[in-house]
Amino acid sequence: MLANKPSSALTQSPSSRCSRPSRRGMFIIRWLSRALPLPHAHNKLSTPYLHEEQYQPPSWANPYIKLVPHSRLGLAQLPTPVHRWHLPGLPEGVEVFIKRDDITGMQLYAGLDCHLVLRTSRQVVDSDPGLTGNLLVSRLVGATLHLVTKEEYAREGSMRLGQAVVDKLRAQGKNPYLVPVGGSSALGTWGYLQASEELRQQTSGMGISDVVMACGSGGTSAGLCLGLHLAMPNPRIAVHAYGVCDDPDYFYDYIDGLLTELGVWDGKGGTSSVPSARGLLRVVQARGTGYAMSTDAELQTMKEVAEETGVILDPVYSGKAIHGLIAEMRASPQAWQGRRVLFLHTGGLLGMYDKEDQLRQLLGGKQGYGHKVERLEVNTTSSSGADVRLQVGDVQHGMMQ
Repeated sequence: MLANKPSSALTQSPSSRCSRPSRRGMFIIRWLSRALPLPHAHNKLSTPYLHEEQYQPPSWANPYIKLVPHSRLGLAQLPTPVHRWHLPGLPEGVEVFIKRDDITGMQLYAGLDCHLVLRTSRQVVDSDPGLTGNLLVSRLVGATLHLVTKEEYAREGSMRLGQAVVDKLRAQGKNPYLVPVGGSSALGTWGYLQASEELRQQTSGMGISDVVMACGSGGTSAGLCLGLHLAMPNPRIAVHAYGVCDDPDYFYDYIDGLLTELGVWDGKGGTSSVPSARGLLRVVQARGTGYAMSTDAELQTMKEVAEETGVILDPVYSGKAIHGLIAEMRASPQAWQGRRVLFLHTGGLLGMYDKEDQLRQLLGGKQGYGHKVERLEVNTTSSSGADVRLQVGDVQHGMMQ
């Protein structure tokens, strides 16, 4: 994502939960993530909307992390709640909780123009991309879309394509800032470094043994595994990142790179206090048939979770992660016996609209509406006072009685 600098008041574009500090030390939050809570010394976990203040990292971050932002801008409703989650089909002896980062109430209005580089197929790259899912919201708030083919994206890479847009905007006299895929930069990890402090306060005494999340670009996983390692050292919490693209080795190497940029790992084996990524978390392959490609089994899991718990997952990230987690638990129930697992739900609801055709089949019925849709029988009174019975219809099959 790219953003132009409209004035000296805000000099950087959004990043993961935060972005790189400018000359003024500004540190802002990406639209898909959460604003940072106030420092623990203030004894609260929220900050007024669009309010800038000096940032003080949690005490456990010193002296391990050398790259630290200077200030932050509040854009979310925090803390997000943590509650018990009765997932269907869990083996006995396992308890699951969920942290609802899908309901941060996220907003971003800071006078920034937004430019998005999006990949699509060769067949439609020269056509209007439509209004499905995130495209609807992105276009509604005025984002400019720059479309490339999947082949161009693979050949050039996201950073070179983004830099091409940066150069174009600079030629127009604008001052853009390039945000990498997912906002997963070293400074972007600070969002979930701070979230680790939020979790430390919220889960004190709960006996959480494992934290699980989806992993798409690595920034969230990097911030959380490092933050939990430093903030909650005794007992250690096992961190599991379910990768929805690429492979585990890629994510381990990418997270090691972020740790090096943060100044917490020397890239040559780590230190006694902070190990490499392979010592901080376990990355599990959960991409299925491919990134953003859903199997019927994954969507069925999402449907069951929604019906049983009321929590809506998304098909690209959280849905794949939960499908993989439940599959692991069912395959090896003894390995999870006695565990108290917390799942981080990072949102993505709008991605469901892209799966309408597949979901219609899962919901049942020839037209895909299912047996739960029917015409309501209504009794009313005519002008003469006589009761009139309206026709009752079976919506699924278009039959009237």
